[in-house]
Amino acid sequence: MYFDSFGAARPKAAVDVCICTFRRPQLARALSSIAEQRNIDDIELRVIVVDNDETPSARALAESTAAAAGLKLTYLHAPARNISIARNACLIEARAEWIAFLDDDEIAEPLWLSRLVTTARCGGWDAVLGPVQAIYRREARDWVRQADFHSSGATWVRGAIRTGHTSNVLIRRAAIGPLRFDLAYGRTGGEDIDFFYRFSDRGGRIGFAPDAWVQDPVPQEREQFGWVAVRWFRFGQTHAERVLARARTPADRALAVLATSAKVAIYAAASLAALPFEVMRIKAAIRAVMHAGAVARLLGGRVVELYGDSDPGPAPGGAVLASEAEQP
Repeated sequence: MYFDSFGAARPKAAVDVCICTFRRPQLARALSSIAEQRNIDDIELRVIVVDNDETPSARALAESTAAAAGLKLTYLHAPARNISIARNACLIEARAEWIAFLDDDEIAEPLWLSRLVTTARCGGWDAVLGPVQAIYRREARDWVRQADFHSSGATWVRGAIRTGHTSNVLIRRAAIGPLRFDLAYGRTGGEDIDFFYRFSDRGGRIGFAPDAWVQDPVPQEREQFGWVAVRWFRFGQTHAERVLARARTPADRALAVLATSAKVAIYAAASLAALPFEVMRIKAAIRAVMHAGAVARLLGGRVVELYGDSDPGPAPGGAVLASEAEQP
């Protein structure tokens, strides 16, 4: 219990903040940002770090940082280089009323957690997404900053948020039930998009806290067009899985291929038409690439793997273009 500013006794909100990590020294900064949270007198906080490396390489860093910051920490080793296994380990270990997910290279703003919890309680939501704000290097090219492919938020489809991402989210544990992250997405990415689609399909209500920011510093290698294109191609493949799951007949699938192919052509043409305008040209090109990924998957193509021999980092936020996935 805690006492609010009016002297009334209120139950604390218990939150397990989960971070899945793989060979990232930035984990220390992520943990420190959790320790720096403000307005959390009404929150009972624990951090769960799940290490997805073959060896427990993050244990010393996680434990020493948490001890220095005064954080209550549970460290788990889930070796497999499969991000779904790590995320499921979080769900299994969590005991709190609420589960929050944060990436191991992100920095939570000081009021991040309190704003997520307040939004969830006031709105009666089963999950609440927060925005991810990309932080670019001073030397980043203008199109990288202006196109801003690395930030993410939420998209409403017919008045509701139907999917989400684990880069910044709070989930009511009781609303998860038997849901788990699909191991088939553990190396391709997109496991969070798939999870939240199924979460909303079973009645989970997803809200949005626009002021519950986390920052995501973008390293130089992720500023390249090729890096962005590969991830948005895979992003299209992930949403195509949703279309395939809902296609009842071969005709439905054929119609989806035709509609999505038309979008590829439209955005490719828009990119050519915008040749003198770098940002517009690149934005249209990436949208064409995304829909090309969807077409490739609809036709049975192999899904691009983002996790495995290296750790290229997560793909773009899951909710950004959900509306286009609903009707390809």
